[in-house]
Amino acid sequence: MTEFTEIASGLRFPEGPIAMPDGSVILVEMFGKVITRVLLDGSKQKIADTPGGPNGIAIGPDGAIYLCNNGGSFSEVDFLGLTFPGPFNPDNYIGGRIQRVDIATGKVTDLYTECDGIKLRGPNDLVFDKQGGMWFTDHGIREHRTADFTGIYYAKTDGSMIKEVIFPTESPNGIGLSPDGTKLYWAETHTGRVYQATVTAPGETTPFSSFDPSCLLCGLPGLQLFDSLAVDGDGNVCVATLGLQTAGITVISPEGVVLEQILTGDPLTTNICFGGPDYKTAYITLSGTGRLVSMPWSYKGLKLNY
Repeated sequence: MTEFTEIASGLRFPEGPIAMPDGSVILVEMFGKVITRVLLDGSKQKIADTPGGPNGIAIGPDGAIYLCNNGGSFSEVDFLGLTFPGPFNPDNYIGGRIQRVDIATGKVTDLYTECDGIKLRGPNDLVFDKQGGMWFTDHGIREHRTADFTGIYYAKTDGSMIKEVIFPTESPNGIGLSPDGTKLYWAETHTGRVYQATVTAPGETTPFSSFDPSCLLCGLPGLQLFDSLAVDGDGNVCVATLGLQTAGITVISPEGVVLEQILTGDPLTTNICFGGPDYKTAYITLSGTGRLVSMPWSYKGLKLNY
């Protein structure tokens, strides 16, 4: 198993890591309902309280944090000493939303709660393109006998425009762009698939169908589910993989070939980002055990657009 450096522990389901230029890592604690900065020495500073369910975050063109808030789509469950996202509880749900968070003041502003009259259910992860627009997924909600079909959205940071670009998708989670911005990738959790579409213009892609083989980048055999992802400098899609024996990061080439699986030992390995010199350090959230760890990345690093 790969050797990891533990940076912080005691986090309440960490997700959405952002490696900052000063060496700190900003992340959410989904069940702590906060955005936290983890310093180099492992100490923690609260940036903002974020009621609901803070999930994916990214730095936008104005230097603010943009947040996918799932609204509280999951309850916190402890099982065998691990933290799991449990069943939906409507009493704790405030509605899905995209929010802007001022890093300096902690002020949280709602940008979007719906698109074309349809409520956002459980926004999960986002990525910015070079034009300053954000692509994001809506993971949806599973409740008793029902499960949402949801979509992939594109929105502007000033709250002036949101549109659903791809529909339907099933439990879309992580999302990323190829280094040149021409390919959009997203992972579906419960189908265990990574899909792709060609970006033809800001907020526009080629048609998508889950029945079109060219839209499928990769799927894994057995009980292996997908969470969030990041794209590295070689164009590899590095997707957090959930499971008992294969939990970790699956590295998938742009051609859809599984290059390797980096095992972490935490069945709730949820996200990855790149930082450090030349972006050659991978930061990984191990949500089941509440830890943030790092490891040297053996492929090219990649700086995000913002």
